[in-house]
Amino acid sequence: MDHRHLAPLLTGIALASLSVPVVGQTQTGAADIPRLSDGRPDLRGVWDFRTLTPLQRPTELADKGFFTEEEAAEFVSRRVRESNVDLKREKTVTPTQVVNGTTDTVDLMWGYNNFWFDFGTTVVETRRTSLVIDPPDGRIPQLTPFAQERVARREALNQRIAEGPEDRSLGERCIVRPSAGPPIVPRAYNNNVQLFQTPGYLVILSEEIHDARIVPMDGRAHLPSHLRQWLGDSRGHWEGDTLVVETTNFNDKKYFRGAGQGMQLIERFARVDETTLNYEFTVSDPETFTRPWTAQIPMRKSFDPIYEYACHEGNYGMEGTLRGARAVERNRPR
Repeated sequence: MDHRHLAPLLTGIALASLSVPVVGQTQTGAADIPRLSDGRPDLRGVWDFRTLTPLQRPTELADKGFFTEEEAAEFVSRRVRESNVDLKREKTVTPTQVVNGTTDTVDLMWGYNNFWFDFGTTVVETRRTSLVIDPPDGRIPQLTPFAQERVARREALNQRIAEGPEDRSLGERCIVRPSAGPPIVPRAYNNNVQLFQTPGYLVILSEEIHDARIVPMDGRAHLPSHLRQWLGDSRGHWEGDTLVVETTNFNDKKYFRGAGQGMQLIERFARVDETTLNYEFTVSDPETFTRPWTAQIPMRKSFDPIYEYACHEGNYGMEGTLRGARAVERNRPR
């Protein structure tokens, strides 16, 4: 990956009308957190959300909501070993896997060695066993029968030989990645997001795939329902010291955990102290999930820059993938 700084991308937006930070200025009953001159919490900066805490609670943990300190240490040690792709290569028993209608070696499936991954090395400070906090079992609700059929159709398409770039995943085509948000969830690398605040807008810049959501804060209505976007249509407002972002109008091509274009997302950003930003999101999609669900992720202040996510610069791999698919077709028994 080519790590050139991304700072110039949004400099104009970020600096055009920033309020001046006033550390320690508080409202009645509010925590002593950094604030802007208008009294609003200062959410600006780069925030790191790496964690080994899984999105949903592992089934073997059943009703266990929190680790003890010793259990958390053992869990971290095990997860670090299990996520090490270099060790996986050494222990591989089944050397091939069918993906997009072709047989790929597992070594090719793990295109990077372990140096490039950055899952984190700790669980969240509360030692919760999942990022999902509702339902209480820490599990993402079951898919509806309609959603199960939709997911099955998508998976069937992934098993056919790619006829063109359109048959490859959105992430592989460097268009968008469901894991990069919205909502924001920890992933294999680039677990950083940068927030910019102006009086009228919030900008949420994801390091992965370099997506920037520009969120109006002026109370305007959402786009008409027939206008659908990759990242949805976001609108923000304040509820006390919590910044709330409501997103609708997703398209039917990008989906999160099986969700469809009817997904409604509510995100909450709350500054806890100098170094912590609490991020919480609620997913509502009656066509997909049997009930709404909520996850909570503590983000840590980072003083590292956001780097450019070059993705597949030149994307020579796509040409090789499609050439390979044509070779498979030529070699098939007639």
